[in-house]
Amino acid sequence: MTRRISTRNASVQVWQAYLNNRTKRHRDRRFLVQGVRPITQALANDWPLETLLYRLGTPELSGWARELLETSDVPQVGLVPELMAELGEKAGAAPEVVAVAESRTIELDSFEPGDPGDAPVVVVFDRPNSPGNLGTLIRSADAFGADAVIVTGHGADQYDPQAVRASTGSLFAMPVLRAAGPAQIVEFRDRQIDRGIPTRIVGTDEGGSHAVFDHDFTEATILVVGNETTGMSAGWAQACDDIVDIPMGGTASSLGAPSAGAVALYEISRQRRTFAR
Repeated sequence: MTRRISTRNASVQVWQAYLNNRTKRHRDRRFLVQGVRPITQALANDWPLETLLYRLGTPELSGWARELLETSDVPQVGLVPELMAELGEKAGAAPEVVAVAESRTIELDSFEPGDPGDAPVVVVFDRPNSPGNLGTLIRSADAFGADAVIVTGHGADQYDPQAVRASTGSLFAMPVLRAAGPAQIVEFRDRQIDRGIPTRIVGTDEGGSHAVFDHDFTEATILVVGNETTGMSAGWAQACDDIVDIPMGGTASSLGAPSAGAVALYEISRQRRTFAR
């Protein structure tokens, strides 16, 4: 089913609201996917798409865009370049395709990663300020083999277009859950232990008791990355079984939260590859 739109009608206004209105995204359970790789990853991971919006007029669509539209059974809507440029949030040329996707909710109470004998890794990002930072950490979690990302508190929305773009499609391959705070994560850890999966909560903070590379990450791990501005709260410090720091040189006072998370995730991956060999 294909239709064409050349004016800013009610549908276009709804799609535009998904760009910066979190309440609208949450209420409609819809969000926008921009970019070749994120759209490709959404399709590859069977993410539910409601509509494919494509650019009308010239220049001619690329081979990727034409194949996507010809082979997909997702309803399609053609928009004039001016409207596509607004939905794509790109300076200059309008994007070829923007997807309208359905959001997914995974409840932490029923989330059970791994089986007895496994050692799953779950990353917790506490109250992220920036959607871009959240998307970057989701990308790192995917790259280093984590099993899920949990966002705690009223942090950035993983379905914000900035987060979706920064994840470069990893959002569609990585379970992303929400939780209120440390108490829910402690309960999740205890449920994992009861399932026969020994699990520890490990925080990253400059006041850690030992270096990240001196910690044994071969068991199941819940890795906590603190807020970008305030770091790890007292509540999180109390909830953690261990707190590690990342030794640094130079004049930098600290790493940004996504960078700290990536370093710790790399160390977890490195240890497990080493011991596996």
